[in-house]
Amino acid sequence: MEDWAEIRRLHRSEKLGIKTIARRLGLARNTVRAALASDVPPRYVRAPAGSKVDAFESRIRALLAEFPDMPATVIGERIGWEHSSSVLRGRVAQLRPLFRPADPADRTIYEPGQIVQCDLWFPGKVVPVGAETLADPPVLTMVAAFSGFIMALLLPTRTTGDLVAGMWQLLSGLGAVPKTLVWDNESGIGQHRRLTVGARSFAGTLGTRIYQTAPRDPEAKGVVERANGFLQTSFMPGRTFTDPADYNTQLAGWLPKANSRLLRRTGCQPGVRVVTDTAAMGVLPPVAPAVGTSMRVRLGRDYYVRIAGNDYSVNPTVIGRFVDVHAGLQQVVVSCAGTVVGTHVRCWGTRQTITDPVHVAVAAQLRTAYQARTDATRGPVNATGTEVGLRALSDYDELFALATPSAPSVRPDLQVIR
Repeated sequence: MEDWAEIRRLHRSEKLGIKTIARRLGLARNTVRAALASDVPPRYVRAPAGSKVDAFESRIRALLAEFPDMPATVIGERIGWEHSSSVLRGRVAQLRPLFRPADPADRTIYEPGQIVQCDLWFPGKVVPVGAETLADPPVLTMVAAFSGFIMALLLPTRTTGDLVAGMWQLLSGLGAVPKTLVWDNESGIGQHRRLTVGARSFAGTLGTRIYQTAPRDPEAKGVVERANGFLQTSFMPGRTFTDPADYNTQLAGWLPKANSRLLRRTGCQPGVRVVTDTAAMGVLPPVAPAVGTSMRVRLGRDYYVRIAGNDYSVNPTVIGRFVDVHAGLQQVVVSCAGTVVGTHVRCWGTRQTITDPVHVAVAAQLRTAYQARTDATRGPVNATGTEVGLRALSDYDELFALATPSAPSVRPDLQVIR
């Protein structure tokens, strides 16, 4: 390589002849002539020695032509391969693209205000929800595609009520509504392009569209997928949390730093570019959408209602009446005919019983009053040891005009055993 470069330099720059160059460098004249004739550096090329898999290549091609996705291990069984599996896998990897149809992913250009991509990310069991319980709740991540602005919030569950409540809280903080919210086939949003009732109601109230991508198509929402990876590698390491509220507090304090970094895709800071993004979005609706989980049940004697896997106490004065239960992200509110009869902090665990001491005290008062009223209805109760009169059975026979049965005859040869 060095001789080739020096020969060409001496000939082109110094204008030396072949004989002079050969004498100065101690090379043969034919070597000098070959170097001057070649426009590329000399490279040692050795003929391939061949491989044991060459003899099986035609059979491998035949299998791939019919079954492009057949695993290399199955191909090895079909062709009777008994040698190194890595050699076979390498050859199959070279041949498979010749038979499998290509599925190219185009580079997408996002316009301001058009798309916000949404996804769930699970940080692991790092959030305490009780004395000895660690939960693995999801983090809702939403990214404005044009600016790359990241929004995130830890949710209690991945049910429809909590998902729409989380989206509303994040969009309220953004102060605008995009033209389209992009989701994958999350069951709380919908499956097979059929949205749940809660998701349809949410989209209709906001005047936006929820679009669900095709299965196994991560490129369709690659912006939010990269944001999830960024959260995993940049937010989580070295952090500990005392409860879900502490997690969301730390996350809210970290997100401004994440949105102030220079984004390679756009060359701008997401926190700066989001101004252009939100300016092209729609405005928030004048009436907030219905979010959270709601239901109506009749309150039983056990004055508790179950919602989202937990039992919450209710004022027992409304036992037997219908109550409306609503579980938001922070609170569970129970009302009866428009009057609030129970308020609790939302429990993020499952199979828990949450009791208000006031409800227990009211239940004790109602129980005492009920027993007093029952005792008054029954009349006085005889004291212990009081003699009670007994009525003869013949009196009942006369009362109901029943004939007195004749005394049964007894055979003298039988003995009655008592």
